[in-house]
Amino acid sequence: MLRHEFQPGKLVGGLFVTAAGVIYLGDAAGAWQTPWFVVLPLTFGGLCLAGAVASIHHAIRGNRASCRTEGEDRGERRGGRGRQDEPSHWA
Repeated sequence: MLRHEFQPGKLVGGLFVTAAGVIYLGDAAGAWQTPWFVVLPLTFGGLCLAGAVASIHHAIRGNRASCRTEGEDRGERRGGRGRQDEPSHWA
């Protein structure tokens, strides 16, 4: 299995949406009574918090694209346009 980058914003968002689902499930099963307007602030507040966490994570960790090699920054990677000072037939 390939390892992937940890994204805490998605984790926080997923937890809040899961909590909203559990609240609705408990209400549907008759375990408790939940007013209809309770889940909306929970969901939207959780998504806003997830966005804030993702922004903070991005500010701390930075962009992974900035870790590329020098050759890739000049456009020499495979499939790139190559040197930018050469005339292009697309122009």
